[in-house]
Amino acid sequence: MSESTGKTLRLLFPQWQGGNNPPYHFGSQLLAWLAPKADGPVEEVPVAAPDDAPLALENGIVGRSALLAQAAAARALIDKHRPDRLVVLGGDCLVDLAPFAYLNERYDGELAVLWIDAHPDLMTPAQFQHAHAMVLGNLLGNGDADFVNAVPRPLKAQNVLYLGLHDPSEWEAAEIQRLGLGNVSPSLLAERGSQPVIEWFKATGARHLAIHFDLDALDPAFFRGLLFANPTTPEGAFDGVAQGQLSMGQVVEVLSDLSASADVVGIGIAEHLPWDALALKTMLTRLPLIGNCR
Repeated sequence: MSESTGKTLRLLFPQWQGGNNPPYHFGSQLLAWLAPKADGPVEEVPVAAPDDAPLALENGIVGRSALLAQAAAARALIDKHRPDRLVVLGGDCLVDLAPFAYLNERYDGELAVLWIDAHPDLMTPAQFQHAHAMVLGNLLGNGDADFVNAVPRPLKAQNVLYLGLHDPSEWEAAEIQRLGLGNVSPSLLAERGSQPVIEWFKATGARHLAIHFDLDALDPAFFRGLLFANPTTPEGAFDGVAQGQLSMGQVVEVLSDLSASADVVGIGIAEHLPWDALALKTMLTRLPLIGNCR
């Protein structure tokens, strides 16, 4: 992949309230530990660790006030550095709200966004209660007014492409069509490789690219750190919900090919749920000497 120039800020963002899923907090921390050492500044968005208190439903969104405060804190850290490039390690998908809003301003509205995801993330409180499924809609200027206000310059719909999206709901499919968003489905990727993505980027006329990578775009049969691979979930709990169909190799190949013509200025990685590591962490706290037992 092409080398970056200018200041790159790495933002650690262990947000879990957007999906109301506490393991996202640990998943983000482990992701930050696994990532190669940063060459530039690193900041962590302050996020309260999960506890047993339930999150409130506020104006149709679970945990709304905490999420808005965290988005504002993320933007403040970004503005502190005014970076040319951003790496975001989350946390739920909403972690990319403030960073991608900043990048679209930084590059005068000429930012292209590749949204690697099995789901559209276009919901509003009228369809869903969890804000992690609303983030792309917010970035396009739709949804809850306070989240939309965090995006002073909305993305251009023609500058957004899905990679890995399949089987959206009827409402989602209609919204995708209304907005005119493109998609390279898993089947199209298997048939044509990176070429449709490269063609889309060239057609946007943009020079700069941000990449949202929701790990649930990956096939849970081969990567288990995902919501759908939770070993404690009852059989059939996710029936009717699209699950990822991409491989890590496919994603790496597309991004490597794309970076030959695109100036990659942002990447956000979200929704890491390392069930085995979490189970081991929990077990260690219950062992003699090392854990809480004495």
